[in-house]
Amino acid sequence: MDTQQHLPVAIIGAGPVGLAAAAHLLERGLEPILFEAGDRAGAGIARWRHVRMFSPWRYDVDRAAARLLEPHGWQAPAADDLPTGGELLDRYLAPLAALPAIAGRLHTGSLVVAVGRHRLDKMKDAGRSEAPFSLQVRGPDGATRRVLARAVIDTSGVRASPLGADGLEAIGEAEAQDRIFAGIPDVRGGERTRYAGRRTAVVGAGHSALNALLDLVALADEVPATTAVWLLRRGDPATAYGGGAADALPARGALGARLRAAVETGVVEVEAGFRLEAIEREGGALRLRGSRNGAAVELAPVDEVIGATGGRPDLRPLAELRLALDPALESAAALGPLIDPNVHSCGTVRPHGEAELRHPERGFYIAGVKSYGRAPTFLLATGYEQVRSIAAAIAGDELAARAVELDLPETGVCGIGSVGGCCAAKADATIDDEAEAEVIAGQPATCCNPAGPAELAAGRCCRPLDTVPAGAPCCDAPPTAEARSSCCAAA
Repeated sequence: MDTQQHLPVAIIGAGPVGLAAAAHLLERGLEPILFEAGDRAGAGIARWRHVRMFSPWRYDVDRAAARLLEPHGWQAPAADDLPTGGELLDRYLAPLAALPAIAGRLHTGSLVVAVGRHRLDKMKDAGRSEAPFSLQVRGPDGATRRVLARAVIDTSGVRASPLGADGLEAIGEAEAQDRIFAGIPDVRGGERTRYAGRRTAVVGAGHSALNALLDLVALADEVPATTAVWLLRRGDPATAYGGGAADALPARGALGARLRAAVETGVVEVEAGFRLEAIEREGGALRLRGSRNGAAVELAPVDEVIGATGGRPDLRPLAELRLALDPALESAAALGPLIDPNVHSCGTVRPHGEAELRHPERGFYIAGVKSYGRAPTFLLATGYEQVRSIAAAIAGDELAARAVELDLPETGVCGIGSVGGCCAAKADATIDDEAEAEVIAGQPATCCNPAGPAELAAGRCCRPLDTVPAGAPCCDAPPTAEARSSCCAAA
């Protein structure tokens, strides 16, 4: 890539992780260029600025970004305070984006519509790794231009998943979009008139759903005619309440406890095991149809629907790149076995960096929540570590790229057991489904046979089972009991 050193490193998305990537690149003397589809850095966070985060400031600020800010008089907020999305935006991301070193390289209102290799289509091998990347960028004036880059870091986040139980839009969902809000609406503020005195269905089981339901409960105290119905695909709502008092982040633990009380007192109606299939307009209301245990179910009409069904990556702009993706999660392939919610009931935060995020397309990386694909377990601090490692690799510092620099608290929520005290997991709970910055911190799992710092830094600890040689420290919590036993025996 020597012939490309005069070109910038393109960063797609100027959210928390994208801005952190720019800070790390600048520290290493590399030239970043950022493209943000919104009208400002962190534009996606503005949609949930009213939501208070679960993680304190100590986990919400990237270290390289802080080093960039401090000479300009910026002072870090109190480490243990819990910011709202708006405070994260106003007190950290906006000042960071306004710095001359960032502002001059940031292009807002600029949508990256496609990425490829300059003058090479996806099939061409010859000279591929030496060719620069070609980005087609649609600017605020609607015109599309081509930008060349030596490397690309995609931190563009995820888009909302549809409401249908089969992963597709429910029949009629598109036609009812004016009555569906994806994420956490400002129920008691700007969206109050939309929900006050009305019946609202909340679809989902993550922290976005819990936040939305509790806001509706609070609104019902002020406007008694306000009602909420919680639609869950899982059969038992108790599994969505989280770790309670065992959670190292008290605000998150309290969230589930408060909702449990609202459900038990009947303030929130629960439709568990319900799989939404169709949304039909009926006069001024919406009729929700679906199934439960294979039998057809039709719910009482609702006025509004809040969708909190998670997110998924938009891979369409990357169609001309050679990617290695997990076939189910659409995450980076190496991360899939580590974060698959079918296996890990809580999602294990494993130390990882550039090596795990590589794709066959040399010099291209997906970082931040998009690197996790559809898995609901991403941590903002994990994203910061990802881009630190990626920046080091682009700069040619392989030792720093392999180092692991994560220090996160335990959450007290995990369904992965241990085998004879081996493979003990200290893991995170599922993240808020709404946005990459609604952070939940977790603790990297310990290995069966704890390795020393050098082994951990080199990635020889906690590897996926199929990469663990006999006698090596085994991975934490392999997917089956048989695999765990084999792994622990090997150690």
